[in-house]
Amino acid sequence: MTATRKRVSLLIATAALGTALAVPAAASAAPQHAAGGVSARAYSCTIKNVNGHKEAGYYSGNTVVPSSTQVTKAGIEAQCILKVMNYPTGTVDGVFGANSKAAMKKFQTDVNTYYGRKVLDVDGLPGPSSWPYLRKFW
Repeated sequence: MTATRKRVSLLIATAALGTALAVPAAASAAPQHAAGGVSARAYSCTIKNVNGHKEAGYYSGNTVVPSSTQVTKAGIEAQCILKVMNYPTGTVDGVFGANSKAAMKKFQTDVNTYYGRKVLDVDGLPGPSSWPYLRKFW
């Protein structure tokens, strides 16, 4: 076998191996769907002012407490609003984990400091008491 044929054979074998390895990786990278029809991935954030309220377009209410174990629309919404207000939540993925809770605690503490008294419980979760402040504050 000539040197050229060996190189061509090596290139073909390398390409075939690369394709075989890439297919399972792509299949496993497919997002998994959680309750509520949203999937675990990074979401984009564009905040709009809707009748004096901040909204990212994922959840418009003020009562749902986001889950720390699964993707929720309320989780995406809260993470987006916090991120835009410079409270780092980490990846906006809809799961309200440790980074999101730390950002929310900082926000709740800042609200209390602003008013000079306890207005919100500093629990790290946007709930019925915190959502209105999250949507209107700053």
